[in-house]
Amino acid sequence: MFMTSLLTITPWPVLSAAILLVLLIAALYLARHTAHQAIHAVTSALARGFRLASHSVAHAEERLAARNREVLLAAGRDAKERMVEREFARIADTTRKDLSSYPDMHRRLSEAIIRIEEDQEKAVEVPPEAPGWAKAVEVIAKLDARNAGAEILADIHKSMVKAHAEAMVDYRKASGERHGLLRKMMPDWRLIQETLGRVNKSVASVIERSLVIDRHMQDYETIVHGEDRALSVLSSSSLVHFFVSMLVLGVATAGAAVNFTLIARPMAEMVGGTNFIGVFRTADIAALVIIMVEISMGLFLMESLRITRLFPVIGALSDKMRVRMIGITFAILLLMASIEAGLAYMREVLLQDELATNALLRSDSTGALVNAHLWITTMAQMGMGFILPFALVFAAIPLETFVHSLRTVLGLMGIGVLRALALILRVLGNGLRHLGTLAERIYDLPLFVPLWIEARLAAAHALPPAIEDESLQEVRP
Repeated sequence: MFMTSLLTITPWPVLSAAILLVLLIAALYLARHTAHQAIHAVTSALARGFRLASHSVAHAEERLAARNREVLLAAGRDAKERMVEREFARIADTTRKDLSSYPDMHRRLSEAIIRIEEDQEKAVEVPPEAPGWAKAVEVIAKLDARNAGAEILADIHKSMVKAHAEAMVDYRKASGERHGLLRKMMPDWRLIQETLGRVNKSVASVIERSLVIDRHMQDYETIVHGEDRALSVLSSSSLVHFFVSMLVLGVATAGAAVNFTLIARPMAEMVGGTNFIGVFRTADIAALVIIMVEISMGLFLMESLRITRLFPVIGALSDKMRVRMIGITFAILLLMASIEAGLAYMREVLLQDELATNALLRSDSTGALVNAHLWITTMAQMGMGFILPFALVFAAIPLETFVHSLRTVLGLMGIGVLRALALILRVLGNGLRHLGTLAERIYDLPLFVPLWIEARLAAAHALPPAIEDESLQEVRP
């Protein structure tokens, strides 16, 4: 209605529209400078705001990156300290187990060496004394053969043969004694060899552990110095630990779901299947409470054994109190596992009763045969009900890894989100600045005729002074 009334200011609508268009263009032309200032002010303010927001987000990203760096370095230092502590404990065990008996081994080695030296001195081969027949033969050789009788030479030959035989017997006897002494040395040699082998093995184990400690200490030094290589390794390790622990926790969750299925039905018979707390059945809540108590006992057991370190209070307990806590938590866990085994048996009994009732209602004679073979599933369910609580205990290990790596992963995700947000804000700020220029050009687009006339008039006013200057320059000599 308003537009229709505007078009009736003259008898001719086209003329009325032309007049309105001219008036609109004139108004836009008169308000051109003010409109340009308003557009420039609005777009500049928005661009400045986006740039400030981008700088703020960038500073937040830097702070988050610094915090994530500190978390990574702290986690890496803690892990390396635990590894080095474990290696030192292993070296202490090796030294205490293998090298604590070194004085006894040294004494046995000394005694064996002394016995070997004594036997070696006894086994030394003493050359036999030269017989006195050489001089006798020399004297006889100087005698005249005519004055010497053949009987004397025969007696001499017999005596020499007898003496030679006695000397060979004595030599063989002495050689046998020396060989016996050498055989007596063999156990001592074996004892020395075995003892030195054990010492060599122990020393090699200690050297191997020391090399492992050297590698851990090198990694620890790079972490303490905050090198980029150490940060990249820790980041990748944290991501790997996060996904692996999440996978293991998924498996543990599936085990807990199976455990819940085993005990949910008999719990409904115990607490009532028609009772509700809110929108949940009381039996389901009771079964979940039993499973959560088992998981809690498993966490406390792992903390008491110092396998995990989720609760510093438990780790700071004395050894005596810690041993007591181990016994209490294990007893509660054993009791809960026994209860679950009983509930699994009760579940199978209920299932057998249901099958028997259905068989009676159907007048089926094969129900007894089916029930006679269900003891296998009964034993399997009881075994699962007893083993699953103990299997859920080990979920504390991936849970600890998941919790520690989650901080790093969230930090990396936060850094990525803040970096993307800063980039988007920076792009919007620069875009708004150019958008203001574009808005001014769009505003001037309907005013091209007045602007063209203005430009021509400005050029016409600027032309005469230029011509006068040229004419003056021509007149001057």
